[in-house]
Amino acid sequence: MKKGFTSYVICWAILLTLFNLLCFVTPAEWYGFNKFGGSFWAGYAVITLAFIGQLACAYKAFRAENAKKFFYNLPLITVSYTGLILTLMLGELCMAIPDVPNWLGAIVGAVVLAFTAVAVIKASAAADIVESVDKKVAEKTAFLRMATADAEVILASAKSAEVKAECKKVYEALRYSDPMSNEALSVTEAKITVKLDELKAVAAADDAEKAKTAAEELMLLIKERNAKCKALK
Repeated sequence: MKKGFTSYVICWAILLTLFNLLCFVTPAEWYGFNKFGGSFWAGYAVITLAFIGQLACAYKAFRAENAKKFFYNLPLITVSYTGLILTLMLGELCMAIPDVPNWLGAIVGAVVLAFTAVAVIKASAAADIVESVDKKVAEKTAFLRMATADAEVILASAKSAEVKAECKKVYEALRYSDPMSNEALSVTEAKITVKLDELKAVAAADDAEKAKTAAEELMLLIKERNAKCKALK
């Protein structure tokens, strides 16, 4: 992400340099028109500020706490690059051509920056909403992911074929259960957690009879949870 912003800054510096070169290297007079009129410097200042504004928009886009957040910010980066190029193209046309009023370049630069800023804010808001939804989904699926992981560990630690078969039933049942949780399922999920601990203990002791009993009770609890999940939707 830092490397991406560094690349953007390099592009930004190149385009800003190109803008300045075209502004000051192109002929000052053309068919009797002098581009360095009273409004030239005002237009030049506003377009330069527009470039700085584009850099600020890019900084907002690249400032992501993690890879997923950066992925959500990709539209912001595209918008920022587009705004930067438009600022150069339109601003340069207005500033380098003597016959074009320089104040028009200032307006064009300001308008492009405004649209870029609005687009970045909208894209940022959308990214925040998607990230918020992802966090809620992750929280709601945390129980089943952890329970399935626990069941997988118990299955891997089982010694005899009989115990392993019972553990596998529980693991498969959890693996294919509805991942979404709900406050109304808290009691049932707590019971599943307790029973998983019990299954872990009897599996470690390689007690096939107790493992079968614990597995059957777990299967009933998992079935109960799935039924409640379906009813809550």
